[in-house]
Order: sequence, then structure tokens, then C-alpha cells
Amino acid sequence: MSALIWLLIIAAFIVAFAGLVMPVIPGILMMWVGFFLYHFLIDDNKLSWIFWVVMAVLTIISLVSDYVAGSYFVKRFGGSKAGEITAAVSVIAGSFVFPPFGIILVPLVAVLIVELIVLRDLEHAVKASIGSLFGFLTSTFAKFLILVIMVVWFFIDVNVNF
Repeated sequence: MSALIWLLIIAAFIVAFAGLVMPVIPGILMMWVGFFLYHFLIDDNKLSWIFWVVMAVLTIISLVSDYVAGSYFVKRFGGSKAGEITAAVSVIAGSFVFPPFGIILVPLVAVLIVELIVLRDLEHAVKASIGSLFGFLTSTFAKFLILVIMVVWFFIDVNVNF
């Protein structure tokens, strides 16, 4: 039975990483599914309170990184508020259109179109569109690092006896 639970935990972690390229998959939530499976079905004393606090903080950072990175780069590259909102919405829409490439292409094209309508300047629209791409890539990289830290910390906490 324990082996089956471990397989489910590993599967939850793998699905969490899949959420990096498929934004409709709640990656960070899948990490917590793995943590809770271990805690409630294998050993409820092994994971330290420090582990739970750090995981909560990393979860908040991960959730905020999407908005902050996307907004920062679209603004930095001269985009409008409409471009920022379009970038966020089109990443989700893009995961349904031509996955996984849609999460890159759809925001790029959508921001370009919105910025052309709003700014009426091709050069600024292209820059804002590229900014949305940088925002997505930056937040994806940040979330990847956070997920790696979460998994490593989990296995350290599980395997270290205090």
C-alpha cells in the first residue's frame, strides 16, 4: 500500500511540473496533494512545521510571480494596461490552443493585436508583445525553481531523522 501512495506522490509532483507548460494544470496545488498524501497516509510526524511554513511562503511567491513578472515586462517594454491583462488571459487561453506552444504564441500574437489597437504603433506593439514573452518565460523559470526547491526540501525532510 505504501508503494502505491509513493507512486501517487511522485505522480503529483510530475503533474506539478507539467503545469509549467500547461497553465490549466494547477501545478502548485499538485505539490500540496503530494505533501498531504505523505502526511496523512504515510507519516504525519515527519514533515516539520518549518517545512509547512516555507512551503506556504513558496506557494504565495509562486502565485504572485505570474502577475508580477508579466506586468513588469509588458510595462517595461512599453505596453498598456490592456496589454498586461491580455497577456495574463491569453496564457491560459493559449494552453487550450495548440498546447504547449500556444502558451507562448497566443500571448505573443494577442498582445501584439491589442497593443496595435490601443497604441496604434507597430514598433511599440511588437516591444510590448516581446515583453509578454519575457514575462511568461521569467515567471515559468521562477516557478520551476520554486517547484525544485519544494521537492528537494520534501525529500530532505522525509529522509532526515531529527
